[in-house]
Amino acid sequence: MRILGIDPGLRTTGFGVVDVYGAGMVYVASGTISTQHLDTGALPARLKVLFDGIGEVVQRYQPTCASIEIVFVNVNPQSTLLLGQARGALITALVSRELPVAEYTALQMKQAVAGHGRAQKTQVQEMVRRLLSLPGLPGPDAADALGLAITHAHAGKAMARMAAAEGLGATLSQTKASYRAGRTR
Repeated sequence: MRILGIDPGLRTTGFGVVDVYGAGMVYVASGTISTQHLDTGALPARLKVLFDGIGEVVQRYQPTCASIEIVFVNVNPQSTLLLGQARGALITALVSRELPVAEYTALQMKQAVAGHGRAQKTQVQEMVRRLLSLPGLPGPDAADALGLAITHAHAGKAMARMAAAEGLGATLSQTKASYRAGRTR
């Protein structure tokens, strides 16, 4: 399984790709997609850069699934709305390429990677470096994205087992047909 993790941001979006082999993980790639070269008032252009950028990442690395951070309300509601639009553009790029998308909170990612939900950025960076045997620290946005991929590698397996045990797992073709018809079960 190849997992693409995404740390959404309107100015800088981090991405990280890992391969999962049984209980092991191997680093594939990481980086950022930046819209900082565009005027802050050019929201549609910035969203297009994110949409196209994540599309290029998907085309190049061919992930089998993706995980993205869930956005919560910040102190500034306007910033939260803008971040939500960036996240929407990224999710749309993923589902338009028929990738399943899992969502995790920052707290869930920090617990999975660093062992506690109040981990600092530097702690997440160091743990990602250790877990993936990287020669150096990844940047903060890429580290969070890799952390989301690691979280999905662990949590995704457990969720799939629970769904199968409870008879909740729909086939991917059934799910796709439901979404195309504009509804879910």
